[in-house]
Amino acid sequence: MKKENKITAIIKAIITDFLFLVYIFGCISFLVYRWVEFRIDNKFICLAAFIFTVLFFFIGDSLGRKAFFPSRRTIHKWFKTFWGWFIVTGLLVTFVVGWNLVEVDFIKFFMQFKNAGGIMSGIFDPNFDILTMSLTALAETIYLALLATVFAIPFAFVLSFFAARNLMPKTFIGNAVYVIIRTIATIFRSIEALVWAIIFSVWVGIGPFAGMLALMIHSIAALTKLYSEQIENIDTGPVEAIKATGASTLQTWIYAVVPQIISPYLAFTIYRWDINVRMATIVGFVGGGGIGLLLLQQQQLLRWHNVGILIWLIALVVWIMDMLSAKIRAKLTET
Repeated sequence: MKKENKITAIIKAIITDFLFLVYIFGCISFLVYRWVEFRIDNKFICLAAFIFTVLFFFIGDSLGRKAFFPSRRTIHKWFKTFWGWFIVTGLLVTFVVGWNLVEVDFIKFFMQFKNAGGIMSGIFDPNFDILTMSLTALAETIYLALLATVFAIPFAFVLSFFAARNLMPKTFIGNAVYVIIRTIATIFRSIEALVWAIIFSVWVGIGPFAGMLALMIHSIAALTKLYSEQIENIDTGPVEAIKATGASTLQTWIYAVVPQIISPYLAFTIYRWDINVRMATIVGFVGGGGIGLLLLQQQQLLRWHNVGILIWLIALVVWIMDMLSAKIRAKLTET
């Protein structure tokens, strides 16, 4: 191993071990405070993590050493090494912390089932008197999801070419465009459609238009990722052949890239519409219109039998959409 590579590997190993131990000791500190209300100062957590990092580095057996700077001790089976038991400890501590944070209580789940009596009676005895109103709201949900998908397609289609690593030139501008578009798509995708619906409900007012805008923004980011990854997996042969004829970048994209991505793009788009139909129900809870808004209104009025019919209609539409989209995607991927 070259000296530069060796130093880099050592630094990576130390940083990995330090961060892992800070996480472990931090979790233990949280559990101690949760159980006995004794707070451990963060300085002591970092100091302990640093001491153990140095100790296990020189022992030659730790997660960092295993990943970046192996030694004779790290080649043994996991249950005979410290790094193996570090992983087990990390998983166990993570589970215990998660259990405490979520406040899992199965006794409450089984003993307080009677609290769900109203909603359960509504589900099994739905009120068909509001069927017309429910179908209208359901149609609104389906169409706002459809329009959100349709409006997202052209933006995602164009952006996907600039977010594909294999199509962007290895220049400063090419790399900058790639990183910027990827970063923006990741940020917009990480913000849930529910949050976008809250933003647009304030922006344009409560209603299906706000829900459509929320789903459109989220769909652009999601489809850009899916589309660009499909471009990165295309066969490079046709691209090189078209370039050899002296074709421009645009001509290369049109004649060498587009024919290879049409079928998967259609499959991704249909799958996204399927997702948007389901998400449209949720965005309705924060003013995005559709059947979600009606469901929220009926729930707040404690009209459980009305809620029951809405739940059945949502489940029916989601099931139909899931079956149809699965068959269409299967046909497209066969071609």
